[in-house]
Amino acid sequence: MAQSTTLAIDCGGGGIKASVLGDDGVMHAQPVRTVTPYPLSPARLVTIICELADQLPPAARLTVGMPGMIRRGVVVYTPHYICKAGPRTRIDPALETAWSGFDIQTALTEALNVPALVLNDAEVHACGVVIGTGLEVVLTLGTGVGNAIFDAGVLQAHAELSAAPLKWGLTYDDYLGEHERLRLGDAHWSRRVRQVVEALEPVFHWDRLYLGGGNARRITPTNAARLGRKTMIIPNAAGISGGVRAWQLCNQPASSHLNAGCET
Repeated sequence: MAQSTTLAIDCGGGGIKASVLGDDGVMHAQPVRTVTPYPLSPARLVTIICELADQLPPAARLTVGMPGMIRRGVVVYTPHYICKAGPRTRIDPALETAWSGFDIQTALTEALNVPALVLNDAEVHACGVVIGTGLEVVLTLGTGVGNAIFDAGVLQAHAELSAAPLKWGLTYDDYLGEHERLRLGDAHWSRRVRQVVEALEPVFHWDRLYLGGGNARRITPTNAARLGRKTMIIPNAAGISGGVRAWQLCNQPASSHLNAGCET
């Protein structure tokens, strides 16, 4: 087994996909994917990841990106997987309890017998695109909204922007999630994306903003052209390719200052 291969898993609200990559980011196998099942307990997600791994070549380590707030590989909160029948359905109190404080990083290390690194999915996505200079912000647009912040190539403490109130009592997830894109259509939804970008720019004063996730490609050309020169739309494939570079950018020793979300 080559010692330079990474099994990268991108766990979303609607699907879970995986591939094995070399240190150069080149895939050693075509990605495999499964629909995210609900209800989804921690044990069931570990089993699914093991099943995906069985369909791929062996790897020396594992990177997983999943929605929610993850600290040192422990789930603080995950928005979709605590629901009975998927995103925006009723929360199952038993699932909420099961996920809160679950050490998924250790569970996966033991299940697959390789070192594991578990981060927020937007943080893994960001690892695939940041260049390491200035303040770089990543927003992912999919089932919900994900975010990550890097300063001079260092991942900063995670803030769950998706849960923040925006307007009319709605959160960012409510306002920009897949359900709203389907309800509004791409043109109206794209205007919302542009307005959110314009509103957040004076909050962060980023040097670069990356818009990724499965729905970034749905931003209409007219609205994309008005996002400004500091904003780039990036491919969703970064959610997998970032799994390699995450070990360089986020596998920090415990003494690192703000990297509570990416220590092993």
